[in-house]
Amino acid sequence: MNKIKKAVFNWSGGKDSALALHKTLKNKDLEVVALFTTFNEETRKSSMHSLPLEILSKQAKSIGIPLYTMYFSKDLKNYDEKMLEAVTHFKTLDVTNFIFGDLTASGLKTYRESKLNPLGIEVIEPLWDKSSDDIMKEFLESGIKTKIIVTQEGKLDKSYIGKTLDDNLISTFPKDIDVCGEQGEYHTLAYEGPLFKHPIDFSISKVYETSYEFMLEDGTVQTCVYWSAKFNL
Repeated sequence: MNKIKKAVFNWSGGKDSALALHKTLKNKDLEVVALFTTFNEETRKSSMHSLPLEILSKQAKSIGIPLYTMYFSKDLKNYDEKMLEAVTHFKTLDVTNFIFGDLTASGLKTYRESKLNPLGIEVIEPLWDKSSDDIMKEFLESGIKTKIIVTQEGKLDKSYIGKTLDDNLISTFPKDIDVCGEQGEYHTLAYEGPLFKHPIDFSISKVYETSYEFMLEDGTVQTCVYWSAKFNL
């Protein structure tokens, strides 16, 4: 009989994360002891989807798994230090695995393993080795509901903010958009479905513009502009 492994799920609050957790909770060999979300200590919003703590706390309460948070500096210079702190905490709870909702196109699995394996943590990726089309099909069939909360300017315009992600909306995406938004085209907020005991109560008060700078491999800096939802809290 296999020993049940304790795991931490790295929770973004979006569709891929929700689908990966939904699949994980069906695995009787794993016990998810916490949802783990990282935050930008300057904006006080989540690193991945710019969600406020209040929204993520509502998700965790509805899912029924405790939320563990960690705040990183904007330049991520304290990333390794903070991750070691988090891993050390979770190892006191006998956690041996970190679970992520990455897709193959992100290329993040090797990076995650390079950071976590030396700390004695194995990485699990329930959505790995599947195409974006296959993941989207599985997501839509899961019954999980999400709304778009971030779009990248030049990819999807701000009119998409607040819209429910479904076949009809996807049919309006430009042809060069990855259907799952794997190139940063959009992010979502999961709010209802079989993963949740009750729907997440939220509303969007306005849409605002933000920009981020990214260092490319050749050393040049690229600025990306995004439209983001502001929530009534």
